[in-house]
Amino acid sequence: MRSHAPSLVGRDSQLTALDRALSEARQGRGGVVFLVGEAGVGKSRLAAEAVGGALGAGMRVLRGRSSTTGPAVPFRPLTEALMSLFRSGEPLDDLVLGPYRPVLGRLIPDWDNGERESSSMVILGEAVLRLLIAAARGQGKLLLLEDLDDADPETLGVLEYLIDNLEYTPVLLLATVRTDFSDALDLAQSARRRGAATLLELAPLTRPQVHDMVAAQLGANSPDEVPAEVMLRLWEDSAGSPYLVEELLQSMIGAGTLVQGTEGWRAVGDLRSDVSSSLARGILRRIDRLGAQGLTLLSAAAVLGKRFPLTVLQRMTGIDDRALLSHLHAGVAARLVLPDEPAPDWYSFRHSLTVEALFTQMTPGQRADLARRGATAVEELHPELPGDWCALAAGLRREAGDHAAAGRLFAEAGGRALAAGALGSAVTLLSRAEDLLASGSDPAARAEVLEHLLPALAESGDFARALDLAEHLHALDGSELGPARLATLHTRLAKVAHTAGRWSDGNRQIVRAREVLAAAPDEAVAAAVDVTAAYLALDTPGSDRTQHAEKLARSAADTAERYGLPVVACQAWELLATVARERDPEESAAMLERALATAERHRLPLQRMYAATRTGGNAWLAEGDTTGLLAAREEALRLGSVSIVHTVDGILVLDAVLRGDYDGARTAADGCLAVVRRLRLAPAVRYVLTAQAALAAHLGDRTAMEAALAAFAEWDGSGSQEEPLGFGLARAFCALLEEDRDLARAELGAVLTLEADNPSTYHLSGTHGLVLLLDVLAGTADRARHEEITSTAVARMRWNRQFVLLADAVLLGREGEADRAADRVEAALSVAEPYPMARHLGLRLVADAAHQDGWGDPVAWLRSAEHYFHERDTPAVANACRAGLRRLGAPVHQHRSGTSGIPEQLRTQGVTVREFEVFRLLAERLSNKDIADRLFISPRTAEKHVASLMTKTGSANRADLCARSAALRTA
Repeated sequence: MRSHAPSLVGRDSQLTALDRALSEARQGRGGVVFLVGEAGVGKSRLAAEAVGGALGAGMRVLRGRSSTTGPAVPFRPLTEALMSLFRSGEPLDDLVLGPYRPVLGRLIPDWDNGERESSSMVILGEAVLRLLIAAARGQGKLLLLEDLDDADPETLGVLEYLIDNLEYTPVLLLATVRTDFSDALDLAQSARRRGAATLLELAPLTRPQVHDMVAAQLGANSPDEVPAEVMLRLWEDSAGSPYLVEELLQSMIGAGTLVQGTEGWRAVGDLRSDVSSSLARGILRRIDRLGAQGLTLLSAAAVLGKRFPLTVLQRMTGIDDRALLSHLHAGVAARLVLPDEPAPDWYSFRHSLTVEALFTQMTPGQRADLARRGATAVEELHPELPGDWCALAAGLRREAGDHAAAGRLFAEAGGRALAAGALGSAVTLLSRAEDLLASGSDPAARAEVLEHLLPALAESGDFARALDLAEHLHALDGSELGPARLATLHTRLAKVAHTAGRWSDGNRQIVRAREVLAAAPDEAVAAAVDVTAAYLALDTPGSDRTQHAEKLARSAADTAERYGLPVVACQAWELLATVARERDPEESAAMLERALATAERHRLPLQRMYAATRTGGNAWLAEGDTTGLLAAREEALRLGSVSIVHTVDGILVLDAVLRGDYDGARTAADGCLAVVRRLRLAPAVRYVLTAQAALAAHLGDRTAMEAALAAFAEWDGSGSQEEPLGFGLARAFCALLEEDRDLARAELGAVLTLEADNPSTYHLSGTHGLVLLLDVLAGTADRARHEEITSTAVARMRWNRQFVLLADAVLLGREGEADRAADRVEAALSVAEPYPMARHLGLRLVADAAHQDGWGDPVAWLRSAEHYFHERDTPAVANACRAGLRRLGAPVHQHRSGTSGIPEQLRTQGVTVREFEVFRLLAERLSNKDIADRLFISPRTAEKHVASLMTKTGSANRADLCARSAALRTA
């Protein structure tokens, strides 16, 4: 946070923007500012100015920095920043945080009572936001997060929430990010594009600015007092980097090539040299001035990383307190290190070049010895290795050449990250552990790593690498791991195969796991095998697959309860809920609640996400509500679960098709399909292709539909859960839009056959809705058949319910219950409100039956349907509606320009474009002559239009008609 330069040069516009942002935060209009630039360009120096300005204005400042020591550790910069609240001496127990206080235990150890919920990143983000607002106490607050490019994915997930919600708070978030490719830079640029953040890019200094900076550092009154050759060399070698200007200048002075005499500064000798070598020599000369003990101290610090804790450094070197502080103060004075505020007892090197320079004067053996001593010190000072101490110790053990110990420590850190739902960090840490243990002599440790790494890779979408690890299991089979460990590994690989949609591979792994367990039965491990086998059974073609899956899941759930296996219990209840959904939604909901409660009680964020996703799916099927699915997707995105994100995306594509958002569905399907195909995520590929087929069918494009279904077949579509949807939502609908009901019934008959051979847990294929309506209209289904279907839970799902109600209306009409039949149609139209295509297709289908049995308003229904299908260029259905109107003796109007502007109610009453023009003028209570003058028609024609309007709208008189017109205008 410090610089040798007495003042900032060339950053006036950025300082002005920061001053304005701080002022707005104090007035309750917070926001986000990213300082973006290459290393050494002055981001930290500018951030220091912002801190000074905030403190000078009475604002509270919280500071945190992402770690560059070892792999990223979840939430490190946020935890560091928030912990400073507890060092301020002000009471925090009186802050009004409500239910969000326990959630903050994930970040603040002082509040971790062991009972916090395993909440999503959205909830955690809201908790952090409320803490920042509450702790501001009217002062305004600056939250500074440095080196965000090194931040872990979980920190970025929380920050994304904060970015979108800081505008009306007294909090300013200031973050520094390098221009190198990183997720943090993507986050900053995305926030700027949507107007949620300001991005201040720090360009290198211009030549005049470099000259001004050099003059200021040398105490010269103007750049002219500095030798021109010095200015040229500093400009050419620094490329405008303020840090390099400072370092090169100090190197010149230290080397004696730039000296100060009675007549000012002058150059002595050759200024030309290799920049990196020159910098290294200059840095080492400054270090040499600290003496042998100072060199030893900083060398040990360099092995610890760019940031280093004093407690560990002192234990490593054995230096007493007085000498330690003396050398650190000297290092600060020499501009080599600085206190890593606000972290207590931590220091950091000013630049990574200092660390590199120190490494040049150490032999590999010396570095390894220091790393070994550092690891020992960390383990002695922090025996349980909490938080990022585990990753630090792992990195040091690896540097020391102790690969086995390093691998075990990385495995421990990775397992913790996975348990916390930090998938990105888990994959990084576990991958390092696997690499270190792959060639070692500890198969048990390596097997434990694979147990965690396999599901982490599957969740993050790296199926290729996860399945490649199957080869490693063959190498482990001959080792002395024991049956339970080997069976667990095969089970984990089976779960990966299930997630990727490769049920054959998964079933082979299950067989292998059972073979291994046969020699030494273990009920707890067998439960994990059973629940994974249940998921595979549900996807494996077979007439009894749902019953078999349910039996396996039930057995796993019972065993999990006896042995205290929360993950297995959650997985079992989630599958049982899916199967139960067909017979009893309340039973399904109760099972998911049980899974959610178990996941929250045992802090299992991934299992909580899965249960939330299934709960959202149930709500979508029941009422077409996507709120729960969107929330689950957001949670999956924060956790990094690629499979769930794209699974939900596929459902949302199909939902857009059913709702008539064809352009949105097409765009979303194309984008999603490109990703899931690349990831080889077969279930998601099949679902999206099914949705594409349904999209083409709803547009009446049979060629495109068949192409999508052909692609579907290539992804193991035959016998899959998604196959019935291709017939029910695609082929049957396409046939109906071609006015071929016999073909539509045949396609739905194929669905029934498929369901008999391979029952699915997807329920929108028409077996409990559309097929009933078509059979009732064809006279092959009676009241008994209707009651048989309506007694099921599937028939009560919103998409199916609209067709069931229409079928009931037709049956009631035949039974002479005209009023009840009409009421059923109104109920069906209400249910079908989100689904315009199905709504109008249903009206077209029941109109003839209504006319034949004398109930409802078939003319209005046909008019509404005819207009809808004409507007969407579906000629077969539009022409059929016109023919139906003629059979009913109703006039068929030509489609003139302006038809779409007629309100739906008036259009169904047969109001023409010209009549609607007359109707609108009646709001002004004009006479027939005045209307005729306005529309350039004769008074007699105007009179006829008024009379026709009174008849079609059922108005009692002209005054009533005028009142209706006025009501429409004000609506």
